[in-house]
Amino acid sequence: MARVKTPSRIRTGTLAGLTAGALAVSGLLALGAGSASAETPAPTPRVGASQVPDHAVTGYWQNFDNGATVQTIADVQDEYDIIAVAFADATDTAGQVDFNLDPDLNYDEQQFKDDVAAKQADGKSVIVSVGGEKGSVQVSDDASADAFADSILSLMEEYGFDGVDIDLENGLNSTYMTKALEKIHSSASDVVVTMAPQTVDMQSPENEYFKTALNIKDFLTVVNMQYYNSGSMNGCDGQVYSAGTVDFLTSLACVQIKGGLDPSQVGIGTPASTNAAGSGYVEPQVVNDALDCLAKGENCGSFTPDEKWPGIRGAMTWSTAWDASDGDKWSSTVGPHVHGL
Repeated sequence: MARVKTPSRIRTGTLAGLTAGALAVSGLLALGAGSASAETPAPTPRVGASQVPDHAVTGYWQNFDNGATVQTIADVQDEYDIIAVAFADATDTAGQVDFNLDPDLNYDEQQFKDDVAAKQADGKSVIVSVGGEKGSVQVSDDASADAFADSILSLMEEYGFDGVDIDLENGLNSTYMTKALEKIHSSASDVVVTMAPQTVDMQSPENEYFKTALNIKDFLTVVNMQYYNSGSMNGCDGQVYSAGTVDFLTSLACVQIKGGLDPSQVGIGTPASTNAAGSGYVEPQVVNDALDCLAKGENCGSFTPDEKWPGIRGAMTWSTAWDASDGDKWSSTVGPHVHGL
């Protein structure tokens, strides 16, 4: 996802496709710094993957100001079940990441932690997102896989995060990312693991992103592919579909399910407004139509899947801030529909 600095410009960012997120946060805290002192209450216990609703809405919270409404975690709209904090920062150690609140937000670290705990008390999952359009996190051998896993676990302990979102838009090694995520899961069996690959990364089970998702299928929460900033792609019927249409959403979701993911592990990711991505915006009602098509065989376009998948997980947007800037149009339209599936 690329950070949008102005309505017409995409800045550096996070997960491919989802647009959003230049990693231009200044200063790296030492890993583990800022941990709770004797006077500072420890984070509330994590919510855990078992608490994610059967039909869930995911939204990315922006840890930067790029012209969208500036939010605290407490400000995030109630319709969001999974809040992905974008983004963690790469350190000088291969694979290792850290999290630093953007000083421009004037967001007190303890208040941030308290806000995370309050959302979790309301049954929400709050996870840390890794990557972005320009985010360079390399997990390509055993050492970097260990460094990635250990640093994510450290951030989960320090901030109370429920898990991790993989939004790597510049390449991913399935062998070692799988090892890293399995190590995280072995230490925190209730970890929430989401992914936000670009469309091109999920065209075939032979792609590294798709392989990773299948490798961790036993504990993967959801893949919210970015159905934007994309060219035309092949649907599961072999036909080519253009972004920005209901057929694009349904036929590419079908690719993932036919490729081996459970319907409950597939979500539709779209921009919250025209300002949130370079291309691929659809009206929120189109997202609802796509979900109806996949779940019930209703409101389809020219493509109708040969099966119905009532367990389809839900939808995701970049970002909660751009949603707020657009009067909460995305969450107020898609959120109730997802929860009513």
